[in-house]
Amino acid sequence: MAVKIRLLRMGKIRNPQYRIVVADSRTKRDGRAIEYIGIYQPKEHPSVIEVKSERVQYWLSVGAQPSEPVQRILEKTGDWQKFKNLPAPPPLLVAPSKQNKTEVYQAEAKAAAGVADTKPATASKSSKKAAAPEAAEAKPAETKAVDPAAPNREAVAETAQDPAGAGADAS
Repeated sequence: MAVKIRLLRMGKIRNPQYRIVVADSRTKRDGRAIEYIGIYQPKEHPSVIEVKSERVQYWLSVGAQPSEPVQRILEKTGDWQKFKNLPAPPPLLVAPSKQNKTEVYQAEAKAAAGVADTKPATASKSSKKAAAPEAAEAKPAETKAVDPAAPNREAVAETAQDPAGAGADAS
């Protein structure tokens, strides 16, 4: 009996989602499978590819033949190179982790109100530790930041026509 590693189509119209399965070569495309060894979702960005590597290696070692699309998927995950003793491919793109919507909303609300923290909300612990010594070095020299667009108070007081301006306390 010839065994194939191939794709089993799932999902909706125009939204294909596949399972990577081990099946008898004589069964239908969406027919009975011997074992499910992974998933492939091409419509996601980047594509979702999850493969049980140890099971793929087992089935390849006992003679299962991958179909062309499955072989390309296995080349992307590195399982085909591992089976053929070839150098590993570059790592797959991974989608960024989703941020908590309430935290994002609260950060945006604080930024809009002008009371936002100076620390970035998405910084990791390691980057915070790396930034801490630099911040500690900068703190002893605490001086007010001068905004070049803001007028100098002494210069404004000297040119002011109000007698109770800056010159009033000097007399």
